[in-house]
Amino acid sequence: MLNSPLSGNSRPARGNISTHKRKLLFGIVAVAVVPFMFSTFAANVTIGTGTLEFGQGSQQAIACDDTIYISLGEEWHANPTSSDTSNGFFRVRTATISNLNLETCLGRKVRLRLIDNSSSELLLGNLPDSKVLQITLPKSIPSSNVSDPVALGLSYLTSLGQVISGSPAANVTLNISGVSVYDGSSLSTTNADAMFYLDPTSTQVNIDSANVHRATVETVNNPN
Repeated sequence: MLNSPLSGNSRPARGNISTHKRKLLFGIVAVAVVPFMFSTFAANVTIGTGTLEFGQGSQQAIACDDTIYISLGEEWHANPTSSDTSNGFFRVRTATISNLNLETCLGRKVRLRLIDNSSSELLLGNLPDSKVLQITLPKSIPSSNVSDPVALGLSYLTSLGQVISGSPAANVTLNISGVSVYDGSSLSTTNADAMFYLDPTSTQVNIDSANVHRATVETVNNPN
C-alpha cells in the first residue's frame, strides 16, 4: 500500500498546480506593472533664467532678481452713505516693486498680483478678469526714468496669463533716479522702482487696502 503521486485521484494535484500557476502568473503581471506605477517621465521646463526638471530630479527655479520689495501707497476714498456721511476706506493707489535689478532682468516681463485673505486674486483693473498687471522691462539699460506705459508694455492679464485687450485704467513708471519708495535709498539701474498706479482717476478701480493680505511678483523670460 504505497502512496504514489501517480495513484489515486489526481484532481487535487491538478488543482494545486492550477492555483500555483495562477499565483505565478499574477506575480509576473504584478512585477511587470510595478515599474510603471513608480516611474515618472521627465520633462524640462525653463522658468526665468533657471531650469525646473519634473520627474527624475529637480532644480531650483531661479528668478532674475532674488531680493525685491513691494509697498502699497494708499489714499482716503470717500464713500458716504445716507446714515454716515464720513464713510469711506483707504484705497490702494499704487503698488511699487522696489530694489529691481534692471541689469539682470533686461527684457523680462514683470507681473504683479494682489491676494485677499481667502487666497483669491483681487481684480486690479477696469476690464473683466484683469487679475494681473504686467510690464516688459527695457531690453537695454535706460538712461532716465521711463513714464510711458506703452513703451513698458503695460497690460492686464487673466489669472492664467492671457492678455486682455482694451484700454487699461492703470499707469506705470520705471524709476532709476530719485529715491526708493520702499526705504528711501538712492535709485539706480540695480535698485529701480516699478510703480503701478491702479487707477489715477480713482473712478474705476478702488481696492480697499484692508482686503489686501499678500502680493506676488513674477518675472518671465519670454520675449513674445
